[in-house]
Amino acid sequence: MDDFILEMRNITKEFPGVKALDDVSFKVRRGEIHCLVGENGAGKSTLMKVLSGVYPYGSYSGDIVYNGEVQKYSTVNDSEKAGIAIIYQELALIPDLPVYENIFIGHEIKKGNSIDWNETIAKAGEALKRVGLDIDSSSKIRDLGVGKQQLIEIAKALCKNVKLLILDEPTSSLNENDSAHLLNLLRELKKQGITSIMISHKLKEVISVADTVTVIRDGKTICSLDSEKGEITENIIIKSMVGREINNIYPVRTTKPSSETVLELKDWTGYDSKLGREILKDINFNLKKGEIVGIAGIIGAGRTELAMSMFGNAKNYRLKGEMYVKGKKVNFKAPKDAIAKGLAYVTEDRKGNGLVLIQDIKWNITLANLKKLVKGISININEEIKDANELKTSLNIKAPNVGQLTGNLSGGNQQKVSIAKWLYSKPEILILDEPTRGIDVGAKYEIYTIMNQLVEQGMSIIMISSELPEILGMSDRVYVVATGKIAGELSIEEANQEKIMSIATN
Repeated sequence: MDDFILEMRNITKEFPGVKALDDVSFKVRRGEIHCLVGENGAGKSTLMKVLSGVYPYGSYSGDIVYNGEVQKYSTVNDSEKAGIAIIYQELALIPDLPVYENIFIGHEIKKGNSIDWNETIAKAGEALKRVGLDIDSSSKIRDLGVGKQQLIEIAKALCKNVKLLILDEPTSSLNENDSAHLLNLLRELKKQGITSIMISHKLKEVISVADTVTVIRDGKTICSLDSEKGEITENIIIKSMVGREINNIYPVRTTKPSSETVLELKDWTGYDSKLGREILKDINFNLKKGEIVGIAGIIGAGRTELAMSMFGNAKNYRLKGEMYVKGKKVNFKAPKDAIAKGLAYVTEDRKGNGLVLIQDIKWNITLANLKKLVKGISININEEIKDANELKTSLNIKAPNVGQLTGNLSGGNQQKVSIAKWLYSKPEILILDEPTRGIDVGAKYEIYTIMNQLVEQGMSIIMISSELPEILGMSDRVYVVATGKIAGELSIEEANQEKIMSIATN
């Protein structure tokens, strides 16, 4: 007989005008790795917030049955006391505090009325060893990479005697090595009897680690798939997620790039005064009209720094070398200069730097080209609504109207708004930094289709991506960046994952 640590029965959760969860039910066996998958906006994160007490008892209908008893959590503290811990995409760590303080913040080890720092440091060291992290616990969080920070979050949960660990997109910001380490840790925790629920869009990772996969679509449970029955395959998951088969996630492009060079860098070098070192070194690079050039490399190689140096140098690097746009030498002093010459940059951090989440869709879309709407001293609101609606339709942004708050959209639709914002500036060269990070397979396909349509219309795209299948599936050419240099250039015919990684790590 199956031993279920958790059953969520007939969970329904509504927000004003939206039914986020509609009679969702699923079960989790004790000691398994259970993956929740579905398109952005399907309700996965909402369901886990119901479970963890973020949305308290009474704000939803249905039952949470944990360890055989119906639970009525009013706060996150209630679920934590029961042994449930949730780790979100946006990590809840304090950058300027040391690791040991972060691990025990909120559940400090006390000796009388004071914190026992010696015991705190000792216990933090034990927790770090348990997650396979060999660092000094007095290190500050801000000095550590995202992969290590993710493991510290898990160490923090383990120190709360977690029995059910929930991870929301834990590998979305990690490189392949850090992702593999985290997945191996989940397998190790499974051996120790800890149950994990992982929300992920990375289907290969899901397939490699999941005992059970539950698919949610449009706020409803579609199915639960069992690895022992051979049900967990990419085709079955995708079809269940999107309601149709997607045989090739990378749509075929019908046009080829021209021979015309639209952007070129010669001996491009960038010095970061804050770091006190060169972050870009003697880069020679070119982009053709109607071409998608992929930029690959491990995290920290200098890919984003290269993009920002081209797009008006907002970080104020000391730049040397020459940059040409459509054959003419340029010297951008600020991003507005780059925009004026037809460049646009969709940042990797759409929530922090790409969008204003407390504003509506139309406000965000028109932000990069407000001068188009200015009439005298005011903005033509009717034209703003019309233009925003046109981009909403052409990019298939799923929202009731352009007055919807951007923060209420799914990740995939937020990314489309971020792209729409820059398309509104009528660019000829579009830089996409991690264009599909944290979005589902259906939304990825839509983004790729948009990219193909843009280059077929004559736009040129620079695509930075940590996902090598994406680089190989969408690029005409690939530059590999390592330690701030162009370490290699590959035609798409000769490129493969092994070659790219070999160049990126040598």
